[in-house]
Amino acid sequence: MDEKVAAVLDAYHHLIREERQKPREIPQGGQDRRMRAVGPHTGQLINILARSLATPTILELGTSFGYSGIWLGEAARAAGGRLITMELHDYTSAFARDMADKAGLADHIDFMVGDAVQMIAELRTGVDFVLVDLWKDLYLPCLKAFHSKLNPGAIVVADNISPGRQDVLDYVKAVRVMPDMASISVPVGQGLEISRYKASPNETPVTRQVTG
Repeated sequence: MDEKVAAVLDAYHHLIREERQKPREIPQGGQDRRMRAVGPHTGQLINILARSLATPTILELGTSFGYSGIWLGEAARAAGGRLITMELHDYTSAFARDMADKAGLADHIDFMVGDAVQMIAELRTGVDFVLVDLWKDLYLPCLKAFHSKLNPGAIVVADNISPGRQDVLDYVKAVRVMPDMASISVPVGQGLEISRYKASPNETPVTRQVTG
């Protein structure tokens, strides 16, 4: 990891520490400024997983302020792939783009703003890695949207999967009953569900061209 990336991650870590020391504030002007970052342990893990793939197309659902995107963008650059990151709010996406530029990663990232389910449906390429980290009521709709676009061997990581969280149970139940997915929860960060897409016996292990 080069100095630019390390410096930007350090800047994020400083912002996260500052946020944790402040009382929770009501957003002004409708703009929620809380980082909601995955944290360094999860960041390192998703970086390692994404780096293990050859020329991966990485899909991030929930750009937020761009912390996890730095880890994934660095993995995309290192593995010769590309990160597509989707976010509902343009002001957080703009912040993330600026930080990616400072890290020297912006040329390896496509920033998209809008409805995640709709944007997933419009993707015209298969994906090799997915990070699911947006509003919890969108986890299951997004899973249904990107499932048909997974390339053989694709890895899916869902954040905030901790015991007793009722708002993610539908996602966990759904991904675990899919016959072409192997899935397990791991106690990293706020809890992760890590899944791997298994190609069917007659599916050639090459990138699928998505037509719908």
